[in-house]
Amino acid sequence: MHWRVILKDTVRVPPHRFGEPLEKVVMEILQQTYEGVMDKDVGMVVAITDVKEIGVGRIIMGDGASYHDVVFEALTYRPELNEVVLGEVVEVVSFGSFVRVGPLDALLHISQVMDDYVSYDEKKGALVGKETGKTLKEGDKVRARVVSVSLKRDYRGKIG
Repeated sequence: MHWRVILKDTVRVPPHRFGEPLEKVVMEILQQTYEGVMDKDVGMVVAITDVKEIGVGRIIMGDGASYHDVVFEALTYRPELNEVVLGEVVEVVSFGSFVRVGPLDALLHISQVMDDYVSYDEKKGALVGKETGKTLKEGDKVRARVVSVSLKRDYRGKIG
């Protein structure tokens, strides 16, 4: 599920950027620092949407940069257990398929694809039901339930 969250951090503004508008510089630094980052508490940061507050800068001896306490808004994606999600199959392998769910890829294990014996057809690059003949291939849209989540910092995480 996508969330809008308010976060706080201290941003280092390098001296060569002092002449530029502070709001623009802080926004760019936050985007470079946070977008695409996984955090176990807030999930994956999809976008920094707004800088709410920028504190007065501090200069630390030995470093010419200014440090500002900032409050900002971010759009994040955090999958919840038992959440039903819509996704697109991005890869099919012998043990299941990978489904793009928001900004993340989730594993759809071969045993959970359908109520049928499923085998991997290497020629078609698809999972095929033995009795029904139904197939699951790259590009198919699917609805799935999140049954396991493992989110770790500096790692893309795992969704099952």
